[in-house]
Amino acid sequence: MFEIFRNAWKIAELRKKILFTIFIVMIFRLGSHIFVPFLEADAIGKMLGGDGTLMQYFDAITGGALGKGTLFAMSITPYINASIIMQLLTVAIPVLERLSKEGDEGRKKINKITKFVALGIGLFQSAAFYFGLLRIDAVKYTEGFDGFITMITIIGCFVAGASLIIWLGDQISDKGIGNGISMILFAGIISRVPEEIVGLFRQITTGKPQNVVFVPLILVIYILMIALVVTMSNAERRIPVQYAKRQVGRKMYGGQSSHIPIKVAMSGVMPIIFAMSIMSLPQTILYFFGIDNQSTGFWGNFVRTFNSSSWVYAALYFVLIIAFNYFYVAIQYNPVEIANNLKKNNGAIPGYRPGKPTSDFIHNSLSKVTFIGAIFLGFVAIFPIAFSKVTGLQGLSLGGTTVLIVVSVALETMRTLESQMMMRHHKGFLE
Repeated sequence: MFEIFRNAWKIAELRKKILFTIFIVMIFRLGSHIFVPFLEADAIGKMLGGDGTLMQYFDAITGGALGKGTLFAMSITPYINASIIMQLLTVAIPVLERLSKEGDEGRKKINKITKFVALGIGLFQSAAFYFGLLRIDAVKYTEGFDGFITMITIIGCFVAGASLIIWLGDQISDKGIGNGISMILFAGIISRVPEEIVGLFRQITTGKPQNVVFVPLILVIYILMIALVVTMSNAERRIPVQYAKRQVGRKMYGGQSSHIPIKVAMSGVMPIIFAMSIMSLPQTILYFFGIDNQSTGFWGNFVRTFNSSSWVYAALYFVLIIAFNYFYVAIQYNPVEIANNLKKNNGAIPGYRPGKPTSDFIHNSLSKVTFIGAIFLGFVAIFPIAFSKVTGLQGLSLGGTTVLIVVSVALETMRTLESQMMMRHHKGFLE
């Protein structure tokens, strides 16, 4: 990875793109420390609730901006939610499905619609966050005309911050390196690493004496987890394809061998985000009504059941990840369409006739690979929860998800650098 980065730095054009990306990330981090007016910053941390709430997850991917009530408190979460909604609607609404098949122009239109949806979601989330802050007395002015101006200012700042982040992400995608939204998500998570390390050592020094043993163990576990994520992200099942020879005029075409690549972790972190949102939503909604882990009665027990340290939570979380992984792959891969495309191009899988036998074979292969990928995602997400439950160390429940996001974005960025270096290396040949 460092070799790729060093080689890219030697190319003037790529060096400018890297510096531009770093500049945009610095603007993002600066905005994450600009406090929104009329808020009591010290009281906002109470809004996050206990482990496992959706608010805590949002705080993790915003780099702590949500818990501080800063300009970028919403970060890219509205855009992520809008992207998920648009992916689901693309399957359900024929107009959007047709747009998705129209190439670059269609994707640009869908991206534009996604931004408007993200704006609406950002407005809703900002309003919900504001009313949650009212409940914990984190807003300075709440009555009369001053209260109305305060509400408009706070919500407006949060929505403006979310819109600005989407624009910053687009700038990285157009003029920088890699996917802009992914880079901002990466920067937010990485910024929390020093704080998490300090918190972990604080638990060890002030907690049980046997916790000292877990320090090197945790480091080894995270190194092994990174290695596992890298291996599984690059792993793929290659289905061989043989193209028949055909004569057009005096020339012979075809007769080549190729393959259909099926990634083991093709859905990335999306199934984990889906599952985490659903599992965390009940506790987060009840928290807005004043019900938390310390509450008594039925709803208090219900909240504790959906806490990330609960075995019930871990089991349901694991099942949902597997289910969403199958669902996400199903909307991305259509075995019948792949088989028809092979047939149109005189291609065939050795040993299988074109048509239904080919589509059945692709479907079976896809199901097996998807199952392996689902188990991998479930293991990465569940292991930190189980480790935290066994050792008693808190704050590790989101570790697997953040590691998966960080490693995936790093690998994607390295591939982008490699491809751009390859293009410039063969520039004279291509021209």
